[in-house]
Amino acid sequence: MRSSAIVWWIDFWYLFLPLVNVAVAILASVHVVLRKEDPRAAIGWIGVIWLTPLLGSLLYYLFGINRIARRAARLRGGLVQPDRPYHPVMDEPLTAELRSRLGTLAELASLGHRVSNEPLTEGNHLQPLLGGDEAFPAMLQAIDQAAVSVTLCTYIFDYDRAGQAFAEALGRAHRRGVAVRVLIDDVGRRYSWPSAVKLLHQYEVPVACFLPTLQPWHFRYSNLRNHRKILVVDGKVAFTGGMNLREGNYADVAPEHAIQDVHFRVDGPVVHQLQSVFAIDWSFTTGELLEGGRWYGPISRGGETLCRCIADGPDEDIARLARLLHGAISVAHRSILIVTPYFVPEPPMIMALSVAALKGVRVDIVLPARNNLRLVQWATTATLASLLKAGCHVWLSPPPFDHSKITVVDGAWGMIGSANWDQRSLRLNFEVAVECYDRQFVDKLESIAHTKMQQSHPLTITQLEQLPLWQKVRNGFARLGSPYL
Repeated sequence: MRSSAIVWWIDFWYLFLPLVNVAVAILASVHVVLRKEDPRAAIGWIGVIWLTPLLGSLLYYLFGINRIARRAARLRGGLVQPDRPYHPVMDEPLTAELRSRLGTLAELASLGHRVSNEPLTEGNHLQPLLGGDEAFPAMLQAIDQAAVSVTLCTYIFDYDRAGQAFAEALGRAHRRGVAVRVLIDDVGRRYSWPSAVKLLHQYEVPVACFLPTLQPWHFRYSNLRNHRKILVVDGKVAFTGGMNLREGNYADVAPEHAIQDVHFRVDGPVVHQLQSVFAIDWSFTTGELLEGGRWYGPISRGGETLCRCIADGPDEDIARLARLLHGAISVAHRSILIVTPYFVPEPPMIMALSVAALKGVRVDIVLPARNNLRLVQWATTATLASLLKAGCHVWLSPPPFDHSKITVVDGAWGMIGSANWDQRSLRLNFEVAVECYDRQFVDKLESIAHTKMQQSHPLTITQLEQLPLWQKVRNGFARLGSPYL
């Protein structure tokens, strides 16, 4: 015979559900208010929590809490930077001599130091490599010439002709006694089947996957992913940029579908900063510390470019690149040139670019005419009207898809790396960039961008206004999801 208490609970359990929902919603809302810096994100989550009883709180627990910073601190064990040899740097705060060399960009150099806690390094040389036909042979040759160590971090490592070539080169290096470490993002590794991780295991190459996840295969909108592309050989030469390791970067695969991209060979002291970014990611993933001369080789001055590496991510490094880009826009006096495949910046960034154009700065933005992500293209289109009205110039490059990432200010400052001009790169993923102060190198970046502009057609406000109503509505709804695109 059931007790009266059990009978009473069975009969009236539903009366307690509202009380449980209110209690849980209050706790979740308090966490939102204390943790979310963006009022729009906070308001959105509070709405979800209260308008979808219990389910909203569960969704916030699963997707709204950033657990990366806490986990990173625990795995790193307090490590901020691995030990690396001394290399030539510019004194900070900026000396009078450096200020005279940088002119109005001296303020931006000071901002970069405070944002990244990394000094500018002098004596660097950067060589642009266009497409996989230039970049991959140079990278493979460097791996084959490695004598001490090779570290490689990438988002996508496909099991195809390109991936096979890199796996074989890494295997050869491993067999001749070179210390090899390969880090692949766990979502990026699943862009091809079978995974290249299996291929690397066949060559006995030490490989690890960054942040294993149960997110669906080939889910293009995954958050908290390692989007960095870094290859360092013998601790003294590096390659970085936006190029993934996949066959689609070869022009001869299918010229009408080949991915356009630009990568960079880097020589000089900034290589040690790039290696530190890899070492921290590797330690985060495996617990192994990469320190000493094997990983940080002797550096020779390769050129005249002042460089600084800036790591950005949803942990303690959050918003570094966003702050730097805001600073670059604010100091621009003559021109701002942006080449990016994904352009869905936050409203403050759009406002900053608009203000720059209104005060007379020439703002050029080069985007793919046909994006490989439809939602991103729709959201991008919805953001462009205000920029065009302010006097910015938008250029749409024809197919094949252009994955290049270049930013130039006043023909004297440039930024390269893995980050796009969207909130996914600037807030949700792990990225790396190199800022460069050197008119000669920046001239090369401008030349690459101007070639793309000559092949593109301008977008006008009239064209946007003449879009069918249904497309405007579709684009507007897509823009609502911009924080997660």
